[in-house]
Amino acid sequence: MIQLFKMAIRNLGRNRRRSFFSALALGIGLALLIFMAAFVEGEMRGALDLSIKLQSGHLQVRSKNYEENKSSLAWEDLVENPEQIAAQIAALPPVKVATPRLFANGILSASDQSLAVRVIGIDPPSAANDPFRDGLLEGEFLSADDREGLLIGYPLANKLHVNVGDKVSLLANTSNGDVDEQGFTVLGIYTTRTPGYDESTVFIPLAKAQAITRTEGHASTIFVLLNNQDQTDAVVAALQSSQYEVKTWQQMNELILQFEQMANAYIYLLYLIVLAITATVIVNTLVMAVFERTREIGILAAIGMKGRRIMALFFAESGLLALGGILIGLPLGVLLSLYATRYGFYIGDLGMSASGLLIGERIHAYLTFQDTLNLTILAFVISLLAAIYPALLAANLEPVEALHSSK
Repeated sequence: MIQLFKMAIRNLGRNRRRSFFSALALGIGLALLIFMAAFVEGEMRGALDLSIKLQSGHLQVRSKNYEENKSSLAWEDLVENPEQIAAQIAALPPVKVATPRLFANGILSASDQSLAVRVIGIDPPSAANDPFRDGLLEGEFLSADDREGLLIGYPLANKLHVNVGDKVSLLANTSNGDVDEQGFTVLGIYTTRTPGYDESTVFIPLAKAQAITRTEGHASTIFVLLNNQDQTDAVVAALQSSQYEVKTWQQMNELILQFEQMANAYIYLLYLIVLAITATVIVNTLVMAVFERTREIGILAAIGMKGRRIMALFFAESGLLALGGILIGLPLGVLLSLYATRYGFYIGDLGMSASGLLIGERIHAYLTFQDTLNLTILAFVISLLAAIYPALLAANLEPVEALHSSK
């Protein structure tokens, strides 16, 4: 075996430029695949993290009658005494924070501009609101007893041409099916760096939201964040109730999880296409080597080297090319992924906010060891498979004809 590898190294060294560019092609292909895997993983993780942080939480406790798509405000569809229930949930050791939230549909108007918005009533001191508190760009954050202040997203403020201190009018649906319109002052402008969310969401204190929607003493849901999402099932079991239902982050983010499965299916197909293209370079390199060394192969066969050993020689050459490609592509792909992990790619307001899918204005890559290992092994295996045809071509050469070759 050692002798075969010595021969393979010597043979590849005969045309160093061709061998180098063959390994380089595989290396670039591998680097591209590693980067693509990190990009897709980062996009999916980012969308899921944003959804959990801003929208779904790890858990939500709701009335069994609540219809999320309709933002129902009928009392029978809401959680009664939400502050008390939230306090009981927050007392569980795995729970990081539990807070009531009230959702309503509304129209926000300023001057001659009007836009449809989602109104969220929150308990301002809750740590669940840290993404909005930390993302405050101008003004002040809400306080629990504020009756006129409103928190508005930066993209929405730009569309309505309003600043901190400006007056706006909010029209919201109520529990009895009517609408109520009240004036508010823009207390603060926030950003979560998720344009699709920020341009359609306004926040007011929970007590004020209950007053304007006539849902006093009720909330749409109890928003729950856990210390560790792996504890989800244990907390769900502890919260089972005949009156309320508990929704997990998996149930509330089915679209993201399904999209991830679909993306993985397509990305694996793309992996194979990229590797197939790079494999053709190795095939061409080895086929050219067969024709250049026809006489030499005939001599080896004539002195007793069996066909399977000749094939092994070409597999050894392919393996060395693959190893060279991996040594080039692996660090290159990791470096590209680490750069994209740290700095990300700015996509601006191309992110969507639909059916629970949130994409931030910047996508960061996320490289996993498993993806790196799988792609490295796949690249090596594809390179070995690429050697099958040249190896068979060399092994099936007739010694007499090969010896009479002019090569």
